[in-house]
Parts: sequence; structure tokens; C-alpha cells
Amino acid sequence: MQVIHTPIPDVLLFEPKVFGDDRGWFFESFRQDLFEQHAGRYRFVQDNESFSRYGVVRGLHYQKPPHVQGKLVRAIRGEVLDVAVDIRKGSPTYGQHTAQRLSESNHRMMWVPPGFAHGFAVLSETAIFSYKCTDYYAPLHDAGIRWNDPDIGIDWRLPESETRLSDKDLRQPMLQECEGLVLES
Repeated sequence: MQVIHTPIPDVLLFEPKVFGDDRGWFFESFRQDLFEQHAGRYRFVQDNESFSRYGVVRGLHYQKPPHVQGKLVRAIRGEVLDVAVDIRKGSPTYGQHTAQRLSESNHRMMWVPPGFAHGFAVLSETAIFSYKCTDYYAPLHDAGIRWNDPDIGIDWRLPESETRLSDKDLRQPMLQECEGLVLES
């Protein structure tokens, strides 16, 4: 498995080696020892999966302490633009984001560490998206940032007229209105 660094050092892409022939393909999608070597020691406690249609933007979501989540995400079917925004106060990359294409054909997974808001846009007709999470969903600690915050400046690679969001995501505050997470010492 190849580990690819993004412009934000703590956000990583994991690209598996795919073995294919005329029968189909096989790849190792997760290996704890390799993950820990590059991302650190985390324990995954919950897996989630979503189905979405073209133009859907989900995010930008995060959980507040003490239930911050790290997420290892991938597109099982279709293609998405996956986005991680650093919301760790005091971080040299605070307020910056990285956007990476994840698809069923590139098999890439993105590690979104605790302290980042996460979202994705569906670029294909449909997509099935998978999340491995380091903490359980905690509704009282659920939070988010507006998907189109101009201070973050994400190019979702969708025409705005075709972008579809939930009511909750349309009402999220701007980053400067949110409480940033405190960096661990």
C-alpha cells in the first residue's frame, strides 16, 4: 500500500496495490500496522456508509470534545471530492483544506484526523461512501461549518445550481463563528 501525503501533513491518502486479471480484482483495504506506522495509534469503533446522488454535498461535519472523531473514508462506488478542513486552533494549517478525489477506480482512502471538519461532494451519478470512525456518533457534540465559507474557499467542482445539501448543512455557521478544537499537547 502506498501512502501519499497531502498539502496538510496530518491528512493522508492510502492507495492499495490492486491485483487484477480477467476474473476481477483484489486488494487489501486496511492494515492496522501500516496505518499506525503512518497515522498513529487509533482504534476504530464505528463504521458508517452513505448513498448519495450527483451534486450532493455532505458536510462540513465534526464532533466537539470529548468526542472528536478521526475518519478513514473511501468511495466504494462512484467518485467523490473528499475535503478535510483543519479546525485545530494553534495549528499552522488552521482554516486550510485539502480536497482529494476518491473513487471506486482509484481505491484511495483518506485519513481525516481528529481536529478536522470533513465533507464530500458526489461527482458521479451516484456514490456509496464508507467511513471508519475513531469515536461513536455523539449527537450532543455534533457540529459543522458552512460548506461554502469564503474564508475556506473550497472548489467543490460542481455547478452551484446543481449542488444539493440538507437543511442542517445549509444552516451551519462560518468557520470564524465556530469554536476551534484545541491542539493536543
